[in-house]
Amino acid sequence: MRLKPFLTLLAVFIPAYFVFTPEAVHIPSDLRDALADGAYGSLAGSAGSAEVPEVSAPEAVETAAGTKSIYGEDDRKDYFQMSGDMQTVANSVVSMWKSASVTVGASGHKLQTMNFGDRLNLCPDEKFREQPIGAFCSGSLVGEDLVLTAGHCVKTENQCLDTKFVFGYGVMSSGAEAVTTVPAGSVYGCAKIVKRFLGGEPGSPFPAGQRLGADYALVQLDRKVSGRAPLAINRSAALKNGDGIFVIGHPVGLPVKLAAGATVRDFSKSGYFVADLDTFGGNSGSPVFNTRTKKIEGILVRGDEDFLDSPAGCTTMATYEQTGGRGEDVTKISEISASIPRLAGEKAGPEELEIRDVDSSGIQPVEAASRTLSFD
Repeated sequence: MRLKPFLTLLAVFIPAYFVFTPEAVHIPSDLRDALADGAYGSLAGSAGSAEVPEVSAPEAVETAAGTKSIYGEDDRKDYFQMSGDMQTVANSVVSMWKSASVTVGASGHKLQTMNFGDRLNLCPDEKFREQPIGAFCSGSLVGEDLVLTAGHCVKTENQCLDTKFVFGYGVMSSGAEAVTTVPAGSVYGCAKIVKRFLGGEPGSPFPAGQRLGADYALVQLDRKVSGRAPLAINRSAALKNGDGIFVIGHPVGLPVKLAAGATVRDFSKSGYFVADLDTFGGNSGSPVFNTRTKKIEGILVRGDEDFLDSPAGCTTMATYEQTGGRGEDVTKISEISASIPRLAGEKAGPEELEIRDVDSSGIQPVEAASRTLSFD
């Protein structure tokens, strides 16, 4: 082959390759924000006949010990499958959306979504395959106008102001479609970030000897939430390894899900603990509860890769043994509890009780009561 024609061909082909080849988008695996956040940045234009930019499928993941997402049996439940007390808790869990993904219509606020299975080329038998996705993070109502979430879900005030907090996104009854049109009273905006921390950011170092740390944000909404009760947080004894926990949130931006049957694996870390929760991107910010008390013990913030490439040419969710894998990271509620006001009727802890000097000069001693027992 002549060298000059060959070089001319390369000069044409290489620029054309970079211009016309779609850019592969890496889906973050360590932070639990949804595929729609960053990887699917144009989700707002995905409803109806709007064009959706092509996004590469999640990278193939080796089936090594560090790639876990579902631990043991996948027992995640939709809202209608939850018990009554769990539904009450789920009512105060909120989904987080880009403002452009929530539009006002004649019948309410429309959530712009896409089909989970189609978007990720899921295998035919994957759970929740035909449900919609769209939310990018989760949160919990912990005050009359306060939402607790992950710090990496709202990195700046501007990002917070561009976020809608939506309650009631779920599958409410058997055989029904997910609710994707909600009343105005279920949609809230961000007023400000009250407090935020993300370990590893400039000025927020990791704890000594650790490569990971806490990750949280407390957001004040644009008005008080009506019809939903703030959730209680644990302010007393800490968890220990083996304690039962569960999580409620929006994995992959799906309608609200309950994932129970999990336990604490390692509570020794500073700022966070490790558990075997069944969580995905989109679960970031989800409240993690104590199975016994139903109080919030932490905020789901990190995990491993969620999906695997099947030999059949489709995508499957990663499933492993209950005790296998790296585990999922949960920011300890103690990291932010001091900034969350106590609920009405919630007793103050010993550290909050006011101690006053008392003049004891007028107090007279009292004789001890007789402790003699008579059997007459």
